[in-house]
Amino acid sequence: MVSQEMAKKKIEIYDTTLRDGNQGEGVNLSLRDKIDIAKVLDDIGVDFIEGGWPGSNPKDDEFFVMAQDLNLTTAKIVAFGSTHRSDVQPADDFFLQKLIAAKADVTCIFGKSWDLHVEQALRVSPDKNLEMIEGSIRHLAQSTGKPVFYDAEHFFDGFKSDPGYALATLQAATDAGAARVILCDTNGGVMPADLAHAIIELRKQIPEIKLGIHVHNDGGLGVANTLRAIEAGVIQVHGTINGIGERCGNVDLTSIIGNLELKLGYQCLPEGNIKGLTTLSKTVWEYLGMQGPLGQPFVGPSAFAHKGGVHVSAVQRNPGTYEHIEPEQVGNSRKILISELSGGSNLRAKLANRYSELEDNNAVKAILEEVQEKEHAGYSYENADGSFDLVVRRHIGKYTPAFDPAYYRIYSPSNEEHKDSDGLIEASVKLKVGTDTMLCAAEGNGPVDALNKALQEALIGQFPVLSGLHLTDYSVRVINNTQETAAKVRVYLEHSFEGEIFGTIGVNVDIIKASWNALVEAYQYVLMQHVEFRDEIETAE
Repeated sequence: MVSQEMAKKKIEIYDTTLRDGNQGEGVNLSLRDKIDIAKVLDDIGVDFIEGGWPGSNPKDDEFFVMAQDLNLTTAKIVAFGSTHRSDVQPADDFFLQKLIAAKADVTCIFGKSWDLHVEQALRVSPDKNLEMIEGSIRHLAQSTGKPVFYDAEHFFDGFKSDPGYALATLQAATDAGAARVILCDTNGGVMPADLAHAIIELRKQIPEIKLGIHVHNDGGLGVANTLRAIEAGVIQVHGTINGIGERCGNVDLTSIIGNLELKLGYQCLPEGNIKGLTTLSKTVWEYLGMQGPLGQPFVGPSAFAHKGGVHVSAVQRNPGTYEHIEPEQVGNSRKILISELSGGSNLRAKLANRYSELEDNNAVKAILEEVQEKEHAGYSYENADGSFDLVVRRHIGKYTPAFDPAYYRIYSPSNEEHKDSDGLIEASVKLKVGTDTMLCAAEGNGPVDALNKALQEALIGQFPVLSGLHLTDYSVRVINNTQETAAKVRVYLEHSFEGEIFGTIGVNVDIIKASWNALVEAYQYVLMQHVEFRDEIETAE
């Protein structure tokens, strides 16, 4: 049971997605992206948003200009930089001047706490490094009149090497007026026990200090180390949404917020806002143009996905048997997967509300047997809800095809014709709707796009609702790659229709044939699945 005292304790969330996260491989946020993400972070209620390093590049300079007009309601904008250079005074340092000019709500600068870096990176004396820390913080605080945070870079390595000097750097920052001193595991390799020991000793020596924690995930311990730091008295967490960042990334704030609020009883976001955590994660992945890990804790698409029949059966009776929280608490949802490993409980849990016929054990057995046979042949129904629905319909007598596909043809222009075709491919399809025969052709960017357009052109006259059906994703995977060019391929298509996202699948040695089969199933699924279309189907027949 969480104590009342702990339940009220606030942990400040300092997001550095726009600065530290932007240093990750494959990450390149535009200025517009950074502004948009800042708004989303403010909406969910983080306390601080680190926008970038003024003076390091034009994009970051422009961000702080635009940030002044953001009218954020919760978050404070932070400008990041470093202590002044050793050969100039604080007032004359270019980057400190840029920090002041940024007019951010908070300034955060990093300095050296590891004697190795002082000697070999800065190449200054230990006393000179202390002067640089104290002088930079004092100058910024006096010049801006706003809070200054100090990032103690490589603190834990420094504490291990020379505890006395590492603590002296933090004392210098505290004496200069740093509002928060952030302990950094910059290399991401500290162990939880060593981290906790350093923080406990630090708080004994400098009891008035207000601490933050900034860890990287190189040892896979980012979340564990951050939680351990909070147990030891830290009040501010630095991290990124989805854990993006240099090398192995920063600590993932979605996991930190989930654990702190739901497991340990701390307050991180305004009341109720944690329900937006999954949406926040998806939004940031979309801005990055990336797909996050399926099993990303709390917010991943598979975070509450169940496949084993024993698991599904237990979850149906009591979700707590295999779920550590209710998925709705973070805006996620439970997913029941269908595969050759599934049992009847999976099938009923997934479709019982739709098909009462699944109470028939013989039908369930037949469906599962077909799934096992198909998956042995290369199919996968885990995300192909549309194709799986058609399998079920065939076994319970509710398979009523809206059309009968006769054939398709793909026409690729010759080299001479290709010059005038803008790279377009032509496809023609022939099919029957009731007693009517339809023959249509269309051009597209590649054979699948052309086939999709030709199918829609052939059917939309009879079924106008298909104007809302859109192909949103297309992926191909080789199944038996030992067969080389004779290998089968599995084509997965994702479609959207009036807010529903569903997948269909095709398997064949011919990639076009596999794509055609998946396309046909997508159209059949839409026209059979939605109640409002069934009258149209019966009329067409």
